[in-house]
This record gives sequence, structure tokens and C-alpha cells, in this order.
Amino acid sequence: MSYPDILNKTHFNREDIIRLLNAEGEEVLLLKKKAKEVLIKECGNEIYLRGLIEISNACDFDCYYCGLRKSNQDLERYYLSQEEIIDTAQLCARKGFGSLVLQCGQNSNPEFVGFIEKVIIDIKQATTSKLLPNGLGITLSFGEQNMQTYKRWLEAGAHRYLLRIETSNPQLFAKIHPPYQKYEHRLHCIRHLNQNGWQAGSGVMIGIPGQTIEDLADDILFFKNENIGMLGMGPYLLHPDTPMFSNIDWWNNNTKEIATLALKMIATTRIVLKDVNIASTTALETIMPNGRELGLEHGANVYMPLLTPESKRELYGIYSGKPASDTKLVCPADRRIAFNEWGDAKHYKRKHN
Repeated sequence: MSYPDILNKTHFNREDIIRLLNAEGEEVLLLKKKAKEVLIKECGNEIYLRGLIEISNACDFDCYYCGLRKSNQDLERYYLSQEEIIDTAQLCARKGFGSLVLQCGQNSNPEFVGFIEKVIIDIKQATTSKLLPNGLGITLSFGEQNMQTYKRWLEAGAHRYLLRIETSNPQLFAKIHPPYQKYEHRLHCIRHLNQNGWQAGSGVMIGIPGQTIEDLADDILFFKNENIGMLGMGPYLLHPDTPMFSNIDWWNNNTKEIATLALKMIATTRIVLKDVNIASTTALETIMPNGRELGLEHGANVYMPLLTPESKRELYGIYSGKPASDTKLVCPADRRIAFNEWGDAKHYKRKHN
């Protein structure tokens, strides 16, 4: 079957997805064009905004690829105060972003859990207006928590939760995490979120050493089988204060291929999953010029302007080269920015209708 014939299929098996991800030359242009067609048909031309607030760089986990890992003793740790978070959330609302993402390293301390619960309630109260009658939409990205914690935060007013699986291959997951971080527990958390009132999101790194095209195809099938409706996927990037920085020579020799593969992954995911939300991530901007704009052109429909206070932005160094400023809103000519909208994925609306 020809590449165009595969693109025009309605349902895709594993072999189809592998073929799409292996696009070369003119096929990449066809893949991009098809992703855009599917996006407009299934989701519309809106680009949804999520103001990103990185509230702390402290972390209890020790992932081998992340600059925030607890073993990084050289990193100055910070916590935003409740006042700083609320002020930034109000800025998000004034800019018309409609939704925000609160993100930090892994932290399950009871004091932290209670702090976040109160912050969510206060953000809702502080951002309710005629334009946002229910306040800002709130996405959380706080890692693995117990089920009671998830329940408390949901009842406080958050409604989306992003927990990246990083790779759906358990053996590869084990290679990039310490032994006490279990693939099975990560999966259990994602499933619990998706089955208990949350709009659950996940995602993967693209270009991990040892990762195959087959692994990425399985990641897309994982998203489908787990009924994931929002995705944050980005290229594998390095940080010098991590064990995986030993791959620097390999990474330098493969940067262009990783960047291209990340765009093909976004496009293929859009074509296969159709009505999900896909973020065009900061990591794309880090690995290539205009990376986030290219992500939008390959089927992404979520953009996350960075709102972390400038004095703390460089301290949230999950990888090297992350942009320190983020003032430009990117919007291709034939798309529109959806100001003052929560921007929930069409996938969830159809799932519950």
C-alpha cells in the first residue's frame, strides 16, 4: 500500500503507524498536510492557551534525564509563595489565556498537598469574571500522588492532570529511572485519573537512546488504548547534571533526526487519535528554531506561554537551553488563538456525550 493510501485510512494498525512515522522526503510533507486536515476537521482551527507556572523546582524523584532530580546538589531550590502564584494566575487571566498549568517536581508531602488545595480554591476565586464565569481552567502536573490527594485537588476545582508516561515500553522506562520508580505505579496513577473525574493527559520523550520507531508506534497505541485525551510530547533533551548526559556525543550527532522525529510523532498522533489536544512544547523550541510554530503546523493545538516569575525561570532547568523569556504568542496565518477559553479537548466532550 502506498504512503498516501495509508494516510487516507480511517483506522490504523501498528504497521500503519510505523509506516507513517518512517516518512521520508516528500512523505513528510504529505504527513504534515494530512495532520492539518484532520486537526481542522476534528478540532477546529483554534489554538488553546495554557499559562505555565512552574511553582517549584524541588523534586523527590531521581529521573536519570532531568535536571531537577533530587541528586542534583548544585541546583538552588525554590518555592513560589501563595501570593506569587495567585498574582501570576491573575496575570494569566488578564492576558486572556483562559487556562493555566501548575507544574513542579515530584512532591507528596502532606503540607504541599494542603497548600496546592488552597491555591486551587484561591485561583478560582481570584480569576472569576464575566469572561471567565468559572475562573481559569486549571491543569496540574505534580507527578505521582495517592488517590485521596487526586480527589482533594479535583474537588478544589482543578480538572485536568498531566502525568507523562515518558515511554510505554516498561524496559526502556526502567533504563531511564531509578529502581524505586515503577512503570506499573505510573500507569496505575494515569488510569486512576482517567477513571475518576479528571481529564487525564500523558506524553512521551522522543529520541531516547535505545528507543525505536516501534516503541513510538506503541506509545501512540498506548494513548489510544488508555483513552488519553491530552498529550505533551517533546524531543529528548540533555542536562549536564544528570547521568544521561554521558550520551552527549550521540545526541549531538542525532539532534536533527530527533527534532524531525518529534514533528512526525505529533503529526502521526494527530492523524491516528484525531480529536485529542496536543501541546506544542517548549522542548521543540529548544531543539530547533521556531519549534513551537512547527509543532502547531504539524497538528498541535495547545500553546503554553511561560508565566513563571523571571527571577525563577532559569532555576527550573529540566534540560539545558530552555528559553528564559517567552513573550510571543505563535499563531499560523490560518489558525486563531482562542482567548478566554478553557479549551478542553473535543475527545473528552465526545467521550461523555
